[in-house]
Amino acid sequence: MTERRYYRDQNAWRQLQEFLPPRLRLTDETAPEEDFWDWNGHTVHLDRYRKPEATARVVLLHGVGTNGRQMSLILGAPLAALGVETVAVDNLGYGMTAVAAGTNPTYADWVRLIVDFLAAENARDPKPTVLYGLSAGGMLAYHAAAASPRDAVRGIVGMTFLDQRDRQVRDETAHDRFASRVGVPLMGLVAGTPLGRLRYSMRLASKMSALANDDDALRVFYRDRTSAGNSMSLAFLDSYMTYPPAIEPADFDRCPVLLTQPERDRWTPRHLSNPVLSKIHWVPVSETVLQNAGHYPLEDPGLAQLVDRVAAFVTEVTA
Repeated sequence: MTERRYYRDQNAWRQLQEFLPPRLRLTDETAPEEDFWDWNGHTVHLDRYRKPEATARVVLLHGVGTNGRQMSLILGAPLAALGVETVAVDNLGYGMTAVAAGTNPTYADWVRLIVDFLAAENARDPKPTVLYGLSAGGMLAYHAAAASPRDAVRGIVGMTFLDQRDRQVRDETAHDRFASRVGVPLMGLVAGTPLGRLRYSMRLASKMSALANDDDALRVFYRDRTSAGNSMSLAFLDSYMTYPPAIEPADFDRCPVLLTQPERDRWTPRHLSNPVLSKIHWVPVSETVLQNAGHYPLEDPGLAQLVDRVAAFVTEVTA
């Protein structure tokens, strides 16, 4: 078994929350329970707000520049205060999750992890479940729902839905055009070789400079090796950029979808979700704009709108 690491021993999230409205700042008493789940030799960290009496659960998924505790700050804790059970997952290579020695996880492993986690949670405590994903976590929520049994997920909320197979999406979300047009094909050539284990800074792979609209907060993100300051393997990046969903958007019929689009998102503006959302016709698709909010929202009224809209969506799809 790999080691267990805790956010209680980390200062990065405490520094970041100073940029949030005071009502969202956690103390040692209000911070989530830190739990762990063993999966294929990995020790997966979970931020939990247990609510045995709750009628619904929201599973929170980070992207490639964030982690589970940062999801708990803006949505997990506020939803829990409203009576919703929440759990934020640190996926492989991020947050406090410890990856098994000798392994080189890919994005496909991220999807499998979430699919298996949903099954484990349902076996532990059956509840209607909604997935929320920020940034790349939005598409991860879609991918996991598409790969899960029908009714495993009652609804999906994404801060954006990025199909990285789309050239415009790659061009606008990558660090630069060279990374998009040249780097992606090169990663495909080496992903299955020993070179696929080489690690690459996510700041150089993506437009991480647009993660937050507050420059001081962005510097906190950059210093955090468990989120925006992370590096991932070339094999992971290749898998992330080319992953094919189990169900393409035109055929997706699993559950309703909600887009919560930050108004001042400089990384993934609304049009980058079109290649996914414009093709979904078998289930309801709705959206709301988070006013004044950046990609990782630190700003009101967007933060309050996020909690209110997600809470209402959870009630709608799990009633």
